[in-house]
Amino acid sequence: MTYFDFELTHCPVELSLDIINRKWVLQIICDMFFGKTRFSEFQKERPEMSNKALSRSLKFMEEQGLIKKEGDEYFLTDKGKSLNKVIYDLVEFTLDNNKELYDEKTILKAKEGFRKQLLD
Repeated sequence: MTYFDFELTHCPVELSLDIINRKWVLQIICDMFFGKTRFSEFQKERPEMSNKALSRSLKFMEEQGLIKKEGDEYFLTDKGKSLNKVIYDLVEFTLDNNKELYDEKTILKAKEGFRKQLLD
């Protein structure tokens, strides 16, 4: 890939998307930003996710260095926490570009809530 005066062997955007596009990864990271740390909490938040899928996702996230397990709790690593701006930008993009789904008051409240959780 040549966009500059040097060549990148791998597209940085593609590498990031390969990680966060894995099923359930982004949802689990969002849950963690909102205080969820235990397997049962992730499961309760997403009842449609099987135990096997949740276990696989958490293991993948550990292997990628996004989370660490301490006892029976999971915590975001610095690498995982660094996704806060990316997630907030995705939230803002979605709210700003789907105004037919949300009224202005809801958009403002959602942005404020996500900003507090992700950026403060």
